[in-house]
Amino acid sequence: MCFGPGEWGFDEYLVFPGSGRYYRQQTTHYRVNGEQKELLEGQYLPDIMHDFIVKFLDRHKDQPFFLYYPMSHVHGPIVPTPDSKPGADAGQLYRDNVEYMDKLVGKLMAELDRLHLREKTLVIFAGDNGTARFGVKAATVNGRSISGQKATMLEGGSRVPLVVNWPGVTPAGKVNRDLVDFSDFFATFAELGGAPLPEGVKLDSHSFAAQIKGGQGTPRQWVYVELNGKSYARDARFKLTNRGELFDLSEAPYKEIPVASDTTDSAAVAARKQLQKVLDDHPAAPGGPNKKAAKAARKKARRQS
Repeated sequence: MCFGPGEWGFDEYLVFPGSGRYYRQQTTHYRVNGEQKELLEGQYLPDIMHDFIVKFLDRHKDQPFFLYYPMSHVHGPIVPTPDSKPGADAGQLYRDNVEYMDKLVGKLMAELDRLHLREKTLVIFAGDNGTARFGVKAATVNGRSISGQKATMLEGGSRVPLVVNWPGVTPAGKVNRDLVDFSDFFATFAELGGAPLPEGVKLDSHSFAAQIKGGQGTPRQWVYVELNGKSYARDARFKLTNRGELFDLSEAPYKEIPVASDTTDSAAVAARKQLQKVLDDHPAAPGGPNKKAAKAARKKARRQS
């Protein structure tokens, strides 16, 4: 069974069939609070979502609210935006989508200003995974290419932007290098909202509320990443995979330096020991089905039917 926003506790929501399906030519409907709506010719679903969000903010400006805004412009397939010029190539369309996403973020910030909510609203902007192959050339950091991409176990597959804005609370222009992963949002939001964490439940969630406010907090010591039977644990400097490979991340995200298994470097030896404990406590689930085998099985099923 596939749960939607309503089953996960959202009071109001808008959903549409998938990334890149933003026009009438790709999809005819979307849903608002469970009710099906027709997508009209000339409408662009990200704009409809933005309008929905603006109305939500206006309705709830006088009470606490939580808003989750999943933008999907740079998830494939990449299609033209309303600002794209006819005949734009794939590289230009990718840039167009990044710029349109930025445009909508700017409009959201302007709306918070208009409603006098900016100083009492925490805004967090984050990616959900590394860049896919079609955007890798544009996905540089300080003009340098990064190691790996989406669906890899390299840093380019797991590192994402995390930008926090809370005027008067979060120090402007400060860079924090603490380890953070998405499980930490739960404890962070609970702390900022004054909600107690559930008792009797072991949570891999470390609040970074103190860091948001400019303090030191208690940063997590390791991060665990898993994908299709592969996994790794990393600390501030080293990464250990479930295949026993150790990497020095001192030059990441640009380079990941292999560390020999027989190294006598004390820092590397200690890191391997500590990170192996994390991997032992988090056994990776078996990998997914082979894509070629699954495709062949589907073709065979169609022939038989």
